[in-house]
Parts: sequence; structure tokens; C-alpha cells
Amino acid sequence: MADRLRVIQWATGNIGTRALRAVIEHPRLELAGVWVSNPDKAGLDAGALCGAEPTGIRATGSVDEACAIPADCVLYMRQGTDIDEVCRLLASGKNVVTTRGDFHHPAGMDPALRQRIEEACLAGGTSIYSTGSSPGFVTEALAIPLVSLSRRLDCLTIDEFGDCSSRNSPDLLFNVMGFGQPIGDFDQRQADHVKADFAASLSQLADGLGLVIDCWQAHGEYAAARTAAPIAAGTIAAGTMAAQRITIEGLAAGTPRLRFRANWYVSRDIDHPDWDLRESGWRIRVTGDTPLDVGITFPVAPEHYAAFTPGLTAHRAVNAVAAVCAAPPGIRTTVDLPQVLAHLPAQSSAHSSENLPT
Repeated sequence: MADRLRVIQWATGNIGTRALRAVIEHPRLELAGVWVSNPDKAGLDAGALCGAEPTGIRATGSVDEACAIPADCVLYMRQGTDIDEVCRLLASGKNVVTTRGDFHHPAGMDPALRQRIEEACLAGGTSIYSTGSSPGFVTEALAIPLVSLSRRLDCLTIDEFGDCSSRNSPDLLFNVMGFGQPIGDFDQRQADHVKADFAASLSQLADGLGLVIDCWQAHGEYAAARTAAPIAAGTIAAGTMAAQRITIEGLAAGTPRLRFRANWYVSRDIDHPDWDLRESGWRIRVTGDTPLDVGITFPVAPEHYAAFTPGLTAHRAVNAVAAVCAAPPGIRTTVDLPQVLAHLPAQSSAHSSENLPT
């Protein structure tokens, strides 16, 4: 790569802020611009938005101004997907890498929407790619090489574990997520919301494997604390909700062949010991003629966890920029892209999140 690729960071929430810093520090990328939704951030230097040195690039809240900036790629990380905005970026000659989950499985998209995106890609000679840590890395990039050892796949099961006990966010945990509340019926709308992105990501994998999935189903469950559990945000009383699980399954002939389970909890001492809750991370099991059981954990101290997690999603997107810019026009997937490589800086920044103490 003789010339560095010019990148616009689109939005600066938790994930976008981490991506912005990664672009600034990246040896093969050049920050071209920043779009922000918060008017208080407009006019600020990009470095000030992410704790880096001044860059001379000032954030704008104007879509027109941001679209007019010459760039090779946009890291699209705003809250909600504005299809008109995305099509405008693609048609203007800017590739898009997004942590939005709308483009994991082109064949499963609304036909009219897919046509609009594809036409914009053709007009601009560009491509768009949805990625992240989950869905994305664990459901696609990691699953593909694990299953590559098999010639018969009975089922792929991905368990994601999220220990929320150290998070001091009472409103989020008690009021939004419902921890510490009496056990009731699971809100199916929540399960269906999770299914939308994860079924799309796993459908991409199924297509690549030649695995025909008849239908996708989603359901959720609660588990109660067996004993009182003090957590950072308060106390979970015995008998109240201490863990929740959402399962997304792709069935073939009535049998689950691809499965993702999100396990969120504030205590492991629950009335469903068969859930086998583990520390935060992933467990991937391949059953078939070459069975595997792979565990991944995050060796980060609880007080540094909130600063660590945005990088799991942001860095995958930043690292994918070069591959997406080099790809043929259209909606690209992990299955058809080359391996995403992390081109690392020669010397890590002393402020880098990778140096967080454990």
C-alpha cells in the first residue's frame, strides 16, 4: 500500500471514539474527517474527541460537509442506519465499513433495500461491509476456520458470556435489563431483536458452508438467584432474576445446526446450574466428525473492563478498511473477503487501551 487510505469516522459514541483513535494511530490510514451527531462536539479537534494529540481535523455535524470530504472509506458507527445517508456515501465513491448489522447477509435483506445499496455501490465503484466482535468476529471470522477442520458438522454452538456484576449502573441493570426483579415471562420482542442481527450473520456462514437452514427461531429464559448476591450496583435478592439467556437457532429438518446464546448475568449461583455460566468471553463448540471446544476469556481487571470492551468491536472494523477498499463493488461479507489483517503501528502508544493493567 503505497499511499495511506483516507478515512472518515462517522459518529463518536463508545465504539466510534475507540475507532477514531485507532485510525489516528494506524500506520496505513489517514484521518480525513469526523462526523458527529452531538452539536456540542462539532468544531472540536478529532484528537480532543478521543484523547489523542491534536490532528488539525475538526468534527462537523453537517452531513453535506462530511460527504464532500475526499475519502476512501467511511467507518459508519452512528446510532441507527440511515439508508439514504449510506447510499449517498457509497455513490460518492466512499467505501463503508459499519458496525451496524444490516448488511451481514445480502440474500436475506429486503429486496428493494438491497437493490438500492447495490446500485449505489455500482455508481460509486464501492463496497460496504458489516462487522464487529459479536456478531461478526465470533459468528463469522472465528467460526469459519474452526469449521474448516470438519467434513461433517452436526451443530455449531457459540455461547457468549457477559458478567455484569462489576458494572455500577443501577438504572441499566435493574430497570432496563431487569436484574433483581421477580421472575416473569420473557419479552419475546427482546429475543426477536437479538435474532435479527445474529441470524443474518449465521445465515452468511450457513450459505458459505452449503448448509440449508429451514428456519430461525429465538427464545429467552430467566434464572433466579439461589442466594442474595451483592454486586457493584446494589444487591440481588434471593429468588429474583440474576441471569438471562437468549438463544438463536438455525434449524434444518427440525434439528439445530447453528446456535448462538447470549448469557448475561450478575451471579453464577442460580437455579439453572446446567447453564454452566463462565467468566466473560466466548465458548465455541463444534460437534461433528472433528469435535472442538474452544474457550476465550478477557484477562482484564473489572475496573478496566468498560474501557476495554469498545475495542473488541471497533478494532475489527478499522482493520477491515483495507480489505473492503480493495474489494469488488457491492455488499461484501466475511465469507467473500480476504483475511482481515491488523497492520500494527511500529510502536504501541503509551496511552493505548491494549496496555491496560490486569
